[in-house]
Amino acid sequence: MAKSPPSKPLLADEKPLRSRPRKPRDSLQPRLPLDPMPARIEPCLALLKPRPPIGPDWLYEIKWDGYRIAVHLNNGNVRILTRGGHDWTHRFPAIEADAKRLGVGSAILDGEAVVLDEQGRPNFAQLQQSLGGRGGKLNSGASIMFAFDLLYFDGHDIRSLELTARRYFLQSLLKNEHGAVRLSEEIEGDGREIYAAACEHGLKGIIAKYKDSPYRSGRLGEWVKVKCVQSDSFMIVGYEPSSVARGGIGSLLLATRKGNDWVYVGSVGTGFNERSAEDLRRKLDRLTRKTPPVKYAGRRKNLVWVQPTLVAEIEYRAWTHDGKLRQASYNGLREVQDNAAVYQLDSPPSNGSPA
Repeated sequence: MAKSPPSKPLLADEKPLRSRPRKPRDSLQPRLPLDPMPARIEPCLALLKPRPPIGPDWLYEIKWDGYRIAVHLNNGNVRILTRGGHDWTHRFPAIEADAKRLGVGSAILDGEAVVLDEQGRPNFAQLQQSLGGRGGKLNSGASIMFAFDLLYFDGHDIRSLELTARRYFLQSLLKNEHGAVRLSEEIEGDGREIYAAACEHGLKGIIAKYKDSPYRSGRLGEWVKVKCVQSDSFMIVGYEPSSVARGGIGSLLLATRKGNDWVYVGSVGTGFNERSAEDLRRKLDRLTRKTPPVKYAGRRKNLVWVQPTLVAEIEYRAWTHDGKLRQASYNGLREVQDNAAVYQLDSPPSNGSPA
């Protein structure tokens, strides 16, 4: 659990941290050294590694499987921004309502919006369904936020503080919260054992964070993600029709980006349900084209090619020697607003691992 840093013994353990909304400043009073509240902060991103870093300088959390969001709270007004900077406040009504109840004047919380399955595990497909699928307009009342960082608090930009200090304030702020805004708990122990336990319980992986690091936007290595099952975003470039499969889709044809070109990386024929397959088929049939957008040397006939527009989240075990996905499973479409980057192929995959 987060501990009070020696330099910040400001909070009592028995009560959650609270502040009152700020009133307009009295012009007769001296100006206080307050920091302007940022309209948006580019998120800190985790660097993918095959093994977790170990040692006392690292803390660990569950890797949540959802949409990265930032909750901006300012004098009772709430904005919920996606990773791409789009305002989705109206799409997460429960998170918005619980954020207003935190009782803090101003704050920016960094976290992940998820939907939990019956076993209490985050389920990306259920999150998408609750939002109406890619391009859907539904509001997801089932979504909750797991907050893992606090970037701005009560008029002060605290990104320069070390992670342990930021988490100390965050933990106090969310101490009694069990609703739609919850604390992403840190896990103490050996990173290798925590990773093994996460995989054993069917979770997506873990995140390791350097304890003394400030909050810096971008993918700089101070946060590290280790996945139990590989999961990346790939472009859908076509599909194989089927008269017996759900939605008439036998399999999706996938591609990755290499330079300015699309490269075919195989197909996926599992992970669909009736509803998702039918919805996907309708979207694909509006994007058909006569020529393939990739070089295709396969033997299958009667393939339907589409404009490279829809981005699919795909789980897979490894890469084959000829650069194709192995044991792939469809996990849903990514939203444009989520700013999910399509997998980049710098060189052909080898030895069962992505480049």
